[in-house]
Amino acid sequence: MATTSDIRNGLCIRHNNDIFKVVEFLHVKPGKGPAFVRTKLKSLSTGKVLDNTFPAGRKIEDIRVETQKFQYLYPEGDDFHFMNTQDYNQITLQKNVLDAPELLKEGEVVTIIVNTEDDMPLSVDMPLSVILEITHTEPGVKGNTATNATKPATVETGATINVPLFINEGDKVKIDTAKSAYLERVKE
Repeated sequence: MATTSDIRNGLCIRHNNDIFKVVEFLHVKPGKGPAFVRTKLKSLSTGKVLDNTFPAGRKIEDIRVETQKFQYLYPEGDDFHFMNTQDYNQITLQKNVLDAPELLKEGEVVTIIVNTEDDMPLSVDMPLSVILEITHTEPGVKGNTATNATKPATVETGATINVPLFINEGDKVKIDTAKSAYLERVKE
């Protein structure tokens, strides 16, 4: 058993007969009244995100988990196939378990959180950023903007992101996986 003071990003807890992962949290100590912890919890079975407030000091049931490195192999409908990088066992996960499946490139290594009680995969942690090639984008027109203009671009995995006007087809870009947002152009 843990208390609300142990809450941190990535902590897996059992709440309302489901397993949740803490996405965001904020300890609040108002000037009047008791302290509390405001959290955003993501259900690891359905993928839904729910806001919840715990009173300070409340006991919560944490889930013992371990992280393992897996390599993404290929998609098959809504199933995604992964291989453990240490013992080469393969597992299949549903699309709703992944945070940003549209940014997952074949061969990418991800961290999978596994419940130690029953060896069930709970969630997939993507790398902070991925490098993908632009496969389609309209050419940027010079001089039609004041500041920070963007245009839609399709990357090699099929995802569409907004990029600055100077990005062209064939360029490689670094993408933030948490926000699915352009970070920078990568020179090779």
